[in-house]
Amino acid sequence: MFNQFLVTGASGNLGREVVKVLLSTGYVVKAGTRDVRKIQPSENLEAVQFDYADPTTFDAALEGIASLFLVAPPMDPEAPAKLIPFLKKAKKVGIKHVVFNSALGVDHNEQAPLRIVERALMGIGVPYTILRPNFFMENFSTGFIAPMIKHQNGMFLAAGDGKTSFISTKDIARVVVAVLAKEHYGKAYNLTGPEVLDHHQVAKIISEAIGREVVYLALTEGAMLQGAREKGMPESAVQYMAVLYSAVRAGYMALQTGDVEHITGRKPLVFSDFVLNNKNCWL
Repeated sequence: MFNQFLVTGASGNLGREVVKVLLSTGYVVKAGTRDVRKIQPSENLEAVQFDYADPTTFDAALEGIASLFLVAPPMDPEAPAKLIPFLKKAKKVGIKHVVFNSALGVDHNEQAPLRIVERALMGIGVPYTILRPNFFMENFSTGFIAPMIKHQNGMFLAAGDGKTSFISTKDIARVVVAVLAKEHYGKAYNLTGPEVLDHHQVAKIISEAIGREVVYLALTEGAMLQGAREKGMPESAVQYMAVLYSAVRAGYMALQTGDVEHITGRKPLVFSDFVLNNKNCWL
Protein backbone atom coordinates (compact mmCIF):
# COMPACT_ATOMS: atom_id res chain seq x y z
CA MET A 1 0.00 0.00 0.00
CA PHE A 2 1.02 3.59 -0.61
CA ASN A 3 1.40 6.11 2.20
CA GLN A 4 -1.70 7.63 3.66
CA PHE A 5 -3.30 10.54 1.81
CA LEU A 6 -5.71 13.18 3.14
CA VAL A 7 -8.42 14.46 0.82
CA THR A 8 -10.08 17.69 2.02
CA GLY A 9 -13.59 18.43 0.79
CA ALA A 10 -14.01 14.67 0.41
CA SER A 11 -17.80 14.74 0.21
CA GLY A 12 -17.87 17.28 -2.63
CA ASN A 13 -18.08 16.64 -6.37
CA LEU A 14 -14.33 16.60 -6.88
CA GLY A 15 -13.33 15.19 -3.51
CA ARG A 16 -15.52 12.10 -3.93
CA GLU A 17 -13.91 11.32 -7.26
CA VAL A 18 -10.38 11.85 -5.95
CA VAL A 19 -11.08 9.46 -3.07
CA LYS A 20 -12.43 6.86 -5.48
CA VAL A 21 -9.44 6.99 -7.83
CA LEU A 22 -6.90 7.01 -4.99
CA LEU A 23 -8.48 3.90 -3.46
CA SER A 24 -8.56 2.11 -6.80
CA THR A 25 -4.86 2.87 -7.24
CA GLY A 26 -3.88 1.45 -3.85
CA TYR A 27 -3.63 4.46 -1.58
CA VAL A 28 -4.73 4.50 2.04
CA VAL A 29 -7.05 7.49 2.29
CA LYS A 30 -8.40 9.78 4.97
CA ALA A 31 -11.54 11.53 3.75
CA GLY A 32 -11.81 14.91 5.44
CA THR A 33 -15.31 16.37 5.67
CA ARG A 34 -17.41 18.48 8.01
CA ASP A 35 -20.03 15.71 8.13
CA VAL A 36 -18.48 12.24 8.43
CA ARG A 37 -21.92 10.66 7.86
CA LYS A 38 -21.48 11.51 4.17
CA ILE A 39 -18.52 9.11 3.89
CA GLN A 40 -18.95 5.35 3.97
CA PRO A 41 -15.75 3.93 5.56
CA SER A 42 -14.24 0.86 3.95
CA GLU A 43 -10.95 -0.95 3.72
CA ASN A 44 -8.20 1.67 3.34
CA LEU A 45 -10.71 4.52 3.75
CA GLU A 46 -11.19 6.44 7.00
CA ALA A 47 -13.68 9.27 7.40
CA VAL A 48 -12.37 12.09 9.59
CA GLN A 49 -14.08 15.29 10.68
CA PHE A 50 -12.36 18.28 9.13
CA ASP A 51 -13.34 21.93 9.04
CA TYR A 52 -11.09 24.83 8.03
CA ALA A 53 -13.03 27.01 10.46
CA ASP A 54 -12.21 24.68 13.37
CA PRO A 55 -8.44 24.32 13.91
CA THR A 56 -9.10 21.68 16.58
CA THR A 57 -9.89 19.27 13.71
CA PHE A 58 -6.46 19.73 12.07
CA ASP A 59 -4.36 17.38 14.21
CA ALA A 60 -6.54 14.28 13.80
CA ALA A 61 -6.92 14.90 10.07
CA LEU A 62 -3.15 15.23 9.51
CA GLU A 63 -2.02 12.42 11.82
CA GLY A 64 -0.03 9.85 9.85
CA ILE A 65 -0.50 11.68 6.56
CA ALA A 66 2.25 11.77 3.91
CA SER A 67 0.46 13.74 1.16
CA LEU A 68 -2.47 16.13 1.00
CA PHE A 69 -5.10 17.07 -1.58
CA LEU A 70 -6.18 20.60 -0.75
CA VAL A 71 -9.43 22.09 -2.05
CA ALA A 72 -11.07 25.32 -0.96
CA PRO A 73 -14.77 25.65 -0.15
CA PRO A 74 -16.56 26.60 -3.39
CA MET A 75 -16.82 30.29 -4.33
CA ASP A 76 -15.33 31.41 -1.02
CA PRO A 77 -13.54 34.79 -1.02
CA GLU A 78 -12.23 33.95 2.46
CA ALA A 79 -10.23 30.98 1.16
CA PRO A 80 -6.81 32.42 2.11
CA ALA A 81 -7.82 32.99 5.72
CA LYS A 82 -9.08 29.41 5.92
CA LEU A 83 -6.47 27.46 3.94
CA ILE A 84 -3.21 29.20 4.84
CA PRO A 85 -3.33 28.38 8.58
CA PHE A 86 -4.00 24.76 7.66
CA LEU A 87 -1.05 24.76 5.25
CA LYS A 88 1.19 26.05 8.03
CA LYS A 89 0.01 23.23 10.25
CA ALA A 90 0.64 20.70 7.47
CA LYS A 91 4.21 21.96 7.11
CA LYS A 92 4.74 21.73 10.85
CA VAL A 93 3.75 18.06 10.95
CA GLY A 94 5.98 17.19 8.00
CA ILE A 95 3.66 16.76 5.02
CA LYS A 96 5.76 15.66 2.04
CA HIS A 97 3.56 16.78 -0.87
CA VAL A 98 0.57 19.12 -1.26
CA VAL A 99 -1.60 18.90 -4.37
CA PHE A 100 -3.70 22.07 -4.46
CA ASN A 101 -6.84 22.35 -6.56
CA SER A 102 -6.96 25.97 -7.70
CA ALA A 103 -8.86 27.33 -10.72
CA LEU A 104 -8.12 28.17 -14.33
CA GLY A 105 -6.95 31.72 -14.84
CA VAL A 106 -6.22 32.75 -11.26
CA ASP A 107 -2.53 33.18 -12.07
CA HIS A 108 -3.53 36.26 -14.10
CA ASN A 109 -4.97 38.03 -11.05
CA GLU A 110 -2.72 38.33 -8.01
CA GLN A 111 -5.69 39.48 -5.88
CA ALA A 112 -7.78 36.38 -6.62
CA PRO A 113 -8.34 34.40 -3.40
CA LEU A 114 -7.05 31.14 -4.85
CA ARG A 115 -4.00 32.91 -6.29
CA ILE A 116 -3.19 34.20 -2.80
CA VAL A 117 -3.34 30.60 -1.57
CA GLU A 118 -1.11 29.51 -4.47
CA ARG A 119 1.49 32.13 -3.55
CA ALA A 120 1.40 31.05 0.10
CA LEU A 121 1.88 27.42 -0.91
CA MET A 122 4.80 28.30 -3.18
CA GLY A 123 6.56 30.05 -0.32
CA ILE A 124 5.82 27.77 2.58
CA GLY A 125 8.61 25.28 1.94
CA VAL A 126 6.61 22.09 1.20
CA PRO A 127 6.80 20.22 -2.14
CA TYR A 128 3.67 21.14 -4.08
CA THR A 129 1.75 20.70 -7.30
CA ILE A 130 -0.93 23.18 -8.38
CA LEU A 131 -3.85 22.11 -10.55
CA ARG A 132 -6.00 24.76 -12.23
CA PRO A 133 -9.10 23.11 -13.72
CA ASN A 134 -11.79 24.82 -15.74
CA PHE A 135 -15.51 24.62 -14.87
CA PHE A 136 -16.57 21.07 -13.97
CA MET A 137 -18.85 19.09 -16.27
CA GLU A 138 -20.43 17.80 -13.06
CA ASN A 139 -21.93 21.25 -12.42
CA PHE A 140 -24.57 20.11 -14.92
CA SER A 141 -25.19 16.64 -13.47
CA THR A 142 -24.88 16.96 -9.69
CA GLY A 143 -23.97 20.61 -9.13
CA PHE A 144 -25.95 23.82 -8.96
CA ILE A 145 -27.14 23.72 -12.61
CA ALA A 146 -28.60 20.21 -12.36
CA PRO A 147 -31.92 21.20 -10.70
CA MET A 148 -32.51 23.84 -13.40
CA ILE A 149 -32.19 21.18 -16.10
CA LYS A 150 -34.21 18.51 -14.32
CA HIS A 151 -37.08 20.65 -13.05
CA GLN A 152 -37.16 23.64 -15.42
CA ASN A 153 -35.72 22.19 -18.64
CA GLY A 154 -33.29 25.04 -18.84
CA MET A 155 -30.08 26.72 -17.79
CA PHE A 156 -30.42 30.30 -16.59
CA LEU A 157 -26.98 31.88 -16.42
CA ALA A 158 -25.12 35.06 -17.34
CA ALA A 159 -22.63 33.25 -19.55
CA GLY A 160 -23.52 35.12 -22.71
CA ASP A 161 -22.19 33.30 -25.77
CA GLY A 162 -18.86 32.61 -24.09
CA LYS A 163 -17.31 29.21 -24.59
CA THR A 164 -15.78 26.98 -21.94
CA SER A 165 -13.46 23.96 -22.09
CA PHE A 166 -15.42 22.01 -19.47
CA ILE A 167 -13.57 19.20 -17.69
CA SER A 168 -14.83 16.19 -15.77
CA THR A 169 -13.83 15.62 -12.16
CA LYS A 170 -12.88 12.09 -13.24
CA ASP A 171 -10.07 13.54 -15.35
CA ILE A 172 -8.95 15.86 -12.57
CA ALA A 173 -8.83 12.91 -10.16
CA ARG A 174 -6.68 10.91 -12.57
CA VAL A 175 -4.31 13.85 -12.78
CA VAL A 176 -4.08 13.95 -8.96
CA VAL A 177 -2.96 10.32 -8.84
CA ALA A 178 -0.53 10.81 -11.72
CA VAL A 179 1.21 13.80 -10.14
CA LEU A 180 1.56 11.84 -6.91
CA ALA A 181 3.14 8.88 -8.65
CA LYS A 182 5.67 10.95 -10.61
CA GLU A 183 6.19 13.71 -8.04
CA HIS A 184 5.54 16.76 -10.21
CA TYR A 185 7.04 19.05 -7.58
CA GLY A 186 6.92 22.80 -8.15
CA LYS A 187 4.66 22.45 -11.20
CA ALA A 188 1.37 24.13 -12.08
CA TYR A 189 -0.99 22.69 -14.69
CA ASN A 190 -4.01 24.17 -16.46
CA LEU A 191 -6.59 21.40 -16.82
CA THR A 192 -9.21 21.61 -19.56
CA GLY A 193 -11.45 19.37 -21.57
CA PRO A 194 -10.75 18.54 -25.23
CA GLU A 195 -13.32 20.95 -26.74
CA VAL A 196 -14.88 24.35 -26.18
CA LEU A 197 -18.65 24.73 -25.95
CA ASP A 198 -21.06 27.53 -25.25
CA HIS A 199 -24.18 26.89 -23.19
CA HIS A 200 -26.43 26.73 -26.24
CA GLN A 201 -24.35 23.78 -27.45
CA VAL A 202 -24.43 22.21 -23.98
CA ALA A 203 -28.23 22.46 -23.94
CA LYS A 204 -28.48 20.83 -27.36
CA ILE A 205 -26.24 17.90 -26.39
CA ILE A 206 -28.24 17.26 -23.22
CA SER A 207 -31.55 17.60 -25.10
CA GLU A 208 -30.54 14.98 -27.66
CA ALA A 209 -29.41 12.57 -24.96
CA ILE A 210 -32.52 12.73 -22.77
CA GLY A 211 -35.16 13.13 -25.46
CA ARG A 212 -36.67 16.43 -24.35
CA GLU A 213 -35.80 20.03 -25.05
CA VAL A 214 -33.45 21.80 -22.67
CA VAL A 215 -32.77 25.47 -23.41
CA TYR A 216 -30.17 27.98 -22.35
CA LEU A 217 -31.48 31.41 -21.41
CA ALA A 218 -28.72 34.01 -21.27
CA LEU A 219 -29.52 36.22 -18.29
CA THR A 220 -28.12 39.60 -17.50
CA GLU A 221 -25.59 39.51 -14.71
CA GLY A 222 -27.99 41.35 -12.42
CA ALA A 223 -30.79 38.84 -13.01
CA MET A 224 -28.51 35.86 -12.37
CA LEU A 225 -27.16 37.33 -9.16
CA GLN A 226 -30.60 38.26 -7.88
CA GLY A 227 -31.77 34.72 -8.53
CA ALA A 228 -28.81 33.40 -6.55
CA ARG A 229 -29.67 35.71 -3.65
CA GLU A 230 -33.29 34.56 -3.69
CA LYS A 231 -32.08 30.98 -3.37
CA GLY A 232 -30.16 31.92 -0.23
CA MET A 233 -26.63 32.20 -1.59
CA PRO A 234 -24.44 34.37 0.68
CA GLU A 235 -23.57 37.76 -0.81
CA SER A 236 -19.83 36.96 -0.81
CA ALA A 237 -20.51 33.88 -2.95
CA VAL A 238 -22.86 35.89 -5.19
CA GLN A 239 -20.05 38.32 -5.96
CA TYR A 240 -17.63 35.44 -6.56
CA MET A 241 -20.14 34.00 -9.03
CA ALA A 242 -20.25 37.35 -10.82
CA VAL A 243 -16.49 37.23 -11.37
CA LEU A 244 -16.60 33.65 -12.65
CA TYR A 245 -19.26 34.28 -15.26
CA SER A 246 -17.77 37.59 -16.35
CA ALA A 247 -14.68 35.54 -17.25
CA VAL A 248 -16.87 33.17 -19.30
CA ARG A 249 -18.50 36.06 -21.18
CA ALA A 250 -15.09 37.57 -21.90
CA GLY A 251 -13.92 34.32 -23.49
CA TYR A 252 -11.21 33.59 -20.91
CA MET A 253 -12.56 30.12 -20.13
CA ALA A 254 -12.22 28.94 -23.72
CA LEU A 255 -8.55 28.16 -23.16
CA GLN A 256 -7.52 24.63 -24.12
CA THR A 257 -4.38 22.83 -23.03
CA GLY A 258 -2.99 19.33 -23.42
CA ASP A 259 -1.99 19.04 -19.77
CA VAL A 260 -4.43 16.24 -18.88
CA GLU A 261 -3.19 14.00 -21.68
CA HIS A 262 0.43 14.97 -21.04
CA ILE A 263 0.20 13.97 -17.39
CA THR A 264 -2.06 10.91 -17.59
CA GLY A 265 -1.39 9.60 -21.08
CA ARG A 266 -5.14 9.66 -21.82
CA LYS A 267 -7.33 12.20 -23.57
CA PRO A 268 -9.90 13.87 -21.31
CA LEU A 269 -13.58 13.03 -21.56
CA VAL A 270 -15.63 14.77 -24.25
CA PHE A 271 -18.85 16.41 -23.12
CA SER A 272 -21.19 14.24 -25.21
CA ASP A 273 -19.80 11.10 -23.58
CA PHE A 274 -20.13 12.69 -20.16
CA VAL A 275 -23.80 13.43 -20.88
CA LEU A 276 -24.52 9.87 -22.04
CA ASN A 277 -22.87 8.52 -18.88
CA ASN A 278 -24.95 10.79 -16.64
CA LYS A 279 -28.28 11.26 -18.43
CA ASN A 280 -30.23 9.61 -15.60
CA CYS A 281 -29.46 12.70 -13.52
CA TRP A 282 -31.94 14.69 -15.62
CA LEU A 283 -34.70 12.10 -16.12
